[in-house]
Amino acid sequence: MGAQYRAFLSYSHRDAKWANWLHRALETYRPPKALVGTTTAVGVVPRRLIPIFQDRQELASATELGAVINAALRESACQIVICSPDAARSRWVNEEILAFKRLGREDRIFPLIVSGEPNASSLPGRESEECFPPALRFHLGADGTLSDAPAEPVAADARPGKDGKARAKLKLAAAVLGVGFDVLRRREQHRRNRRLFVAACAATCGMVLTTGLATYALIQRSIAQKQTARAEKEADAAEQTTNFLIGLFRLADPSEARGSTVTAREMLDQAKVRVDSELTQQPAIQARLLQTLGTVYTGLGLYRDAQPLLKRSLAMERRMPDTEVVALSEGLNDFADLQSLQADYTAAEQAYREAIGRIGPRPKDHRSRVTLANSLFGLGSVLRTEGRYPEAERSLREALAMQTKLYGAKHGDIGRTLVDLAMTLDDEDELKAALPLMRSAVNMQRELYGSQPHPDLADAVNDLGSLLEENGDYDESEKMYREAVALRRRLYGDKHPKIAQGLNNLASAMQDKGELASSEATYLQALAMERELLGNVHPEVANTLNNVAFVQYDRGDTAGALATEREALGIYRKLFPGDHPRVAAVTNTIGLWLTFAGEYAEAERDLRTGLEMRQRLFKDTSPDVASSLENLAILQVATRRYSDALESARTAMRIFTHAFSADNWRTAIAESAAGGALTGLGSYAEAEKLLGHSSAILRKDPFAQAAFRTLTQRYLQALHEQEHRKAPERAAGPALQRVSPQAMAAAPRP
Repeated sequence: MGAQYRAFLSYSHRDAKWANWLHRALETYRPPKALVGTTTAVGVVPRRLIPIFQDRQELASATELGAVINAALRESACQIVICSPDAARSRWVNEEILAFKRLGREDRIFPLIVSGEPNASSLPGRESEECFPPALRFHLGADGTLSDAPAEPVAADARPGKDGKARAKLKLAAAVLGVGFDVLRRREQHRRNRRLFVAACAATCGMVLTTGLATYALIQRSIAQKQTARAEKEADAAEQTTNFLIGLFRLADPSEARGSTVTAREMLDQAKVRVDSELTQQPAIQARLLQTLGTVYTGLGLYRDAQPLLKRSLAMERRMPDTEVVALSEGLNDFADLQSLQADYTAAEQAYREAIGRIGPRPKDHRSRVTLANSLFGLGSVLRTEGRYPEAERSLREALAMQTKLYGAKHGDIGRTLVDLAMTLDDEDELKAALPLMRSAVNMQRELYGSQPHPDLADAVNDLGSLLEENGDYDESEKMYREAVALRRRLYGDKHPKIAQGLNNLASAMQDKGELASSEATYLQALAMERELLGNVHPEVANTLNNVAFVQYDRGDTAGALATEREALGIYRKLFPGDHPRVAAVTNTIGLWLTFAGEYAEAERDLRTGLEMRQRLFKDTSPDVASSLENLAILQVATRRYSDALESARTAMRIFTHAFSADNWRTAIAESAAGGALTGLGSYAEAEKLLGHSSAILRKDPFAQAAFRTLTQRYLQALHEQEHRKAPERAAGPALQRVSPQAMAAAPRP
């Protein structure tokens, strides 16, 4: 496959949740082995659908798609458009579709409907429900503009009662691969587990930085699960196992060492050596300890270390003639848990099913029933991950019924099963049924743990916030997010990636609600964690700084936004020495902000730096170059260099007209700057023609930013004032009086 990206995701910022889900779902999807390496109409079927392009970093304040987006479109084999009423109104989604169609790949655009109604714009009274952007509804004409010929896009439909998430994802995967949907439907193994994976990582990877108490509790829980379920004939072995671990990990007791993560790792490594050197003549105890150590490594997120231990323990259990069925099933469960965390869902499902089959449908003793309930829960979680929601729901409900008989009304295992069952119902578009279940899970966790933090409680609260947000209960959702972040702080301290992730989500939610000051403060908390965890020179740090700058600019803090954006630029320059599209884009943004702030000398330095870099990076006909020229023209009008401004603006107009059309909103901005320059030169008739045309386009086009509509109106106002002042003097032919730069350049922030 010649393209760099398997697919390009186009979506509205408000559909970011869907985009994140789809991005993960496609990149973790594995085509059936029988298809890998075969050739279809679009190329050789790969092992993985990677990479999928997803980027929304620069567009918040940009005036055009930018180099990174345009380059990614050119290097993408197909385009997937997440369709909703928000997407239909998004200028960026529309422009991305147009740009991809102009590459001659209209037949490689695949829509995914997530809300709204396709072609509702033709239904009287339902126009607001339209989910297809204009560029998707009509074919592209020979001149590169949209024609009147309606297109009939065939879309995957994730809405309730339609394809649903799992089927829609599979349809898209089939389209990207160029294979039949039925082929994948019969043989594919889905790989999606965003919520479960995040929850598992929060509970396991967090252990790497947690206190000795958390590590000690995990070890004791693992020991207890093994000991309490053993038959009397294994009592001596269980006691030896307990003594072995207690002696080895005594220093992890919080009263003695507060559990340094490094110390805990060293102890585990020592335990592996001791198990091999001291217990060779006791295979039953050796197998048990290997299994226990494997589960502890799993709990610490050290999956590569856990894998050989659990495999070896399982193999030893299989070889021993007197191995109990339930002991082997417990080993299978532990192994399946690890495979699930490593996203090997096929192996996990096989292990869970083997455990269920070995125990049988109606185990009599308590230990066997506990093990079977754990197997059913694990299997349900994996099936949900694979998108097999009805099967997942059945398995989880069976586990829940068994756990209720085992433990009564309240238990940690019951709470975890309720969470997974609620999220499965939500995946099946049963939000109304999912919400009360999730509330029950949260209430149960609160009753079990009280005021003490626990990973299960934090995860349940966070997932409740997600469902509430989906239900439109934004205030209550934010409250849940805040509580989840607070719980995770108490669990993991102040320097954990999951806390930074939670803060970023919280900040984004605040920004969507218009709570800009709070959003900025929360972004800054996340930024501090990222600096601590990743260092100061890291792409994630620069990206978060970029987000902070946009929030600051949105709330009117121009000075703060410029300082933050310059800091992001400094990091980008260290990461990408020399010419780079990201460096050029941020430099251009800074120059535009400085222009509107009236800092003309500094603005010109940045704008020219960005322009020259883009001219080195791209062809002279690139829209990126035109964007820099357009911004430079606005600056030149403001500083009364009207001849230079006219040349810059006309060059930008030619590039945009060729790349898009004469009536494109980006062309209109350059045309507006040209009109401002002509006003300063005294060419009023020509200026009025250009300003009138550009103003009409910018007023009508929903994708044009308000800042440039206002700027064009200011240019028109200056033109009319100049004409009024010059009318008596034109008869006598006096010298031209120039319009003040403030009158020409005054405009709200971009």
